[in-house]
Amino acid sequence: MQPAPTPHVTFADEGGVAVVTVDDGKANALSHEVLGGIEHALDTAESEGSKALVLLGREGRFSAGFDLSVMTAGPEQARDLLARGARLALRTYQLPIPVVFGVTGHALAMGGILLCSADLRIGARGEFKLGLPEVRIGMPLPGFAAELCRDRMSPRWYTRAAQLAETLDPEMALEAGLLDELVEPGEVAGRARELAAELAGAVHAGPFAMTRRTIRAELAARLEQALADDLAAFTVEPA
Repeated sequence: MQPAPTPHVTFADEGGVAVVTVDDGKANALSHEVLGGIEHALDTAESEGSKALVLLGREGRFSAGFDLSVMTAGPEQARDLLARGARLALRTYQLPIPVVFGVTGHALAMGGILLCSADLRIGARGEFKLGLPEVRIGMPLPGFAAELCRDRMSPRWYTRAAQLAETLDPEMALEAGLLDELVEPGEVAGRARELAAELAGAVHAGPFAMTRRTIRAELAARLEQALADDLAAFTVEPA
């Protein structure tokens, strides 16, 4: 395996399970550097034939979303970062192996959107914030994100989270469909690994990949078109 291009993202093979950890020492903002590291990890998982994948945040932080220094640098810079993050989410959504996220704390904006690309999301109990705050921070929710989250979230919570940009605590996020299970903070990584290992041993690779395409390919194509529309009309409204 080639070394990762960034020290903020690490990759480990644990008995056929790819374990990817993101830790920038701060808020786990999704910069080009961090996104590149995750892309490299996914490349490695696929090239090495991993049977499942785990993505973990750092203690107290899964991801606070896109790097604001880039998003506020200008429309072109914001658009490029949005495109890269969105394509990572769409790639994760279509991975031909089970994907488990260890949601170690706060998950907001693109961090919250990314949750909807995983099969299982193990969250940490505690005073953490999760959600889609875009319209409260002066940005429209991108079309690709609206449809990706609609696919995974409870209809009863979708308007509150997506249109009204309500911030959720972990218990609310579980009910809303942004999380699948809650454990104590120190148990998140272990539980995510445990579930991924169970799935790696339980599902048959070929049938899983075929079913992934059956279930998600049509929506994925619509998400690609929605992203193209987002990028063509991308603007940042003043707060």
